[in-house]
Amino acid sequence: MAKKRAGSGVSKPQQIAKFVGVSVLAGMVMAGLALPAVGTLGLATKGTVEGFDELPVNLKRPPLSQRTTILDNEGGEIAKVYSRDRTVVDLKDISPYLRKAIVDIEDARFYQHGAVDLKGVLRALNRNAQSGQVSQGASTLTQQYVKNVFVEEAGNDAQKVAQATQQTIGRKIKELKYAIQVEEELGKKKILENYLNITFFGQQAYGVEAAAQRYFSLSAKELNLEQSALLAGIVQSPSRYDPIVNEDEALKRRNTVLNKMAVHHDITREQAEAAKEKPLGLDVSSPKNGCITATMGAGFFCDYVRQVFLNDESFGKTRKERAKRWNRGGLTIRTTLDPKAQKSVQKSIKSHVNQSDKVATAATIVQPGTGKILGMGQSRPYGFKPKENETQINLSVDSSMGGGAGYQPGSTFKPVIAAAALDRGMSPYKSYPSPYRMQYPSPVDTCSGKWRGKAPVENENSTEVGPYRMKEATAKSVNTYFVSLIEETGICPVTKMAKKMGIERADGKKIDQVPSISLGTQEMSPLTMAEGYATFANRGVHCTPVAIESITDAQGEKLDVPKTSCKRAMKTKTADTVNSLLRGVVEDGTGKKAGLNGRDSAGKTGTTDQRYAAWFVGYTPNMSGAVWVGDPAHRTRMVDITIGGVPHAKVFGGEVPGPIWRDAMAGALAGESAPDFHHVPIRDGGKKHRSPTPPSPPQRDDNGHDNKPRNPWPDITVPPNLIGGGDANGGDGGNGGGIGGPGGDTGGTGNGGLPGGSGNGGGGADGGGAADGGGGWDAGAGGFP
Repeated sequence: MAKKRAGSGVSKPQQIAKFVGVSVLAGMVMAGLALPAVGTLGLATKGTVEGFDELPVNLKRPPLSQRTTILDNEGGEIAKVYSRDRTVVDLKDISPYLRKAIVDIEDARFYQHGAVDLKGVLRALNRNAQSGQVSQGASTLTQQYVKNVFVEEAGNDAQKVAQATQQTIGRKIKELKYAIQVEEELGKKKILENYLNITFFGQQAYGVEAAAQRYFSLSAKELNLEQSALLAGIVQSPSRYDPIVNEDEALKRRNTVLNKMAVHHDITREQAEAAKEKPLGLDVSSPKNGCITATMGAGFFCDYVRQVFLNDESFGKTRKERAKRWNRGGLTIRTTLDPKAQKSVQKSIKSHVNQSDKVATAATIVQPGTGKILGMGQSRPYGFKPKENETQINLSVDSSMGGGAGYQPGSTFKPVIAAAALDRGMSPYKSYPSPYRMQYPSPVDTCSGKWRGKAPVENENSTEVGPYRMKEATAKSVNTYFVSLIEETGICPVTKMAKKMGIERADGKKIDQVPSISLGTQEMSPLTMAEGYATFANRGVHCTPVAIESITDAQGEKLDVPKTSCKRAMKTKTADTVNSLLRGVVEDGTGKKAGLNGRDSAGKTGTTDQRYAAWFVGYTPNMSGAVWVGDPAHRTRMVDITIGGVPHAKVFGGEVPGPIWRDAMAGALAGESAPDFHHVPIRDGGKKHRSPTPPSPPQRDDNGHDNKPRNPWPDITVPPNLIGGGDANGGDGGNGGGIGGPGGDTGGTGNGGLPGGSGNGGGGADGGGAADGGGGWDAGAGGFP
């Protein structure tokens, strides 16, 4: 291909400018770089011609990075986040004093010259030759703007920023060519407006609007003469002339600007002298940036919104593209956060758990039927001081969304098993012997074959001896009943039901195909559990959680945002029956302390036997919430512990998490309608349960206090190191051994874990009668057999 002829592909004004520019650029380069004069002119000119033609014709001007504002669902501000604090304004919204000051001090002939100021080049060349160093530059305001565009394009990439600012002939060539194009395309007023919006003014302030707010707590339009002169003087060296840290230098520089303004007749000498007599008059506004400044304790919800943006392909094909778009900012994000619910969540958390406690709590509220996240909070605030129990880990969400590895939900997983069984046609009157202690059943159907293993499981109290039916077993959280239930139902229908309800492991892995999942041995997050239980509240329809209602960019355009996806997870009657079962928990079961006066509510408590975690997950027809209490590091057992200033011998799900849920929900629901569930009447069993041996008189109640009435049904699961359900590969963290995950090893040092079984052989786990068949509990006129 023939080489492109010099000058082709550019406009006539650019060709003329090139002719003039190439003639003077060598001088300009030497003026700006103090290169040796001998032999340099010819080399610079030759390099200039070649470099000029090789550059793209047009300067790419990316949108300026600005503040992003995150709002609650009523339009109140939660936080401002930005990589660069900037608010773009029109030229008419900038003080005339500042417009004149910046021109007078940076480029007094701005309105008389083109892209290059020939007089300025010659003047700088002469002075630099006399001084033997670079004492004066020759860049016009237009060229400075072009350089700032390169810096803006570099973003937070230090290497690219260095390339954009390095003192080389190549950069000067680029500045010249694009300055010519900008002058031709934009005109003086627009160049000045763009320059004032892109320039750095120190103290994290980019552009005049942010600078005016930072130093004077004013808008750029409100700046007076001396304030304008101060800001104009900062531009040359923001660190040297920083008025906050270098007041004397800033004052001298301001007065220099005032003198320049008088020389160029933009103000009178009298005005200049009067302004010079005035102090700097700073009224500094500290920058508020990021989720750490969020109102209502919503720092973690703010961070969750950021994670949604970075993870959703609606905002870019790759995470890198999405991160670049987020850092550019200029967005107004209206979220689903309900200020009433959020304030109630934080108030309840603070009144029950202290920031300084050895354990933490996290709570999340979602709206059934929409998936909207209404509230999200925790006792350890968003921050960067771990010694003060601040953290950046969102204890409410999965690890992929800024959370941790999750927490074993204990017995709060049992309703999933009940739902899977009921949806397959099982009657809620199904009875099992439910002894105090039993062996895990083996084999048990899984999605890929059968699980085989051997390990004991027991109830919390020796008084918990069956037979039990589903309602009483749920209210009392009888472990052996649900182990028998998962044996008959199969593991696969349970894990499939969990997936359809949105209940998944916090680490993103699949739920293990082991019977110990009946006792909640898979680590999960509060948001996941609130989302799952909202399926019951929504009569069997699961909706994915959403945090964003709308996003508007800096140009006023609406962006597509991820919407909730609602799908039926179970039959309506299944959900209604589970609702009736879980009403019994708060009416006369382990969650009695969590009941809401005057409202239909349902829920389930959960506690791991080692008491590393305790839960309450509950809901009304219009809100679903989950509360977890525990040590995020899984090191502190909640035994003989003080939480929120209250001593506890043993912590159960109904004791600390239950009241947190109750108070948070009561405030969130204040003033809202109080609909009832669609009840499915379930008769009580009416049987007395026998103990294999007469139980000894109880010595301690659930709180460990002697000689007080005892709740006979504490909600507890057996030790996680005994029942396994994790990776089943040993280890010393209390999670080894167990009855294992796939192909489990014999227990390592995990506190005596038992051998795991290998899933093998056999048919699938989807057998069994159809739920709609004759004789099932869906048969007839809604009754049970």
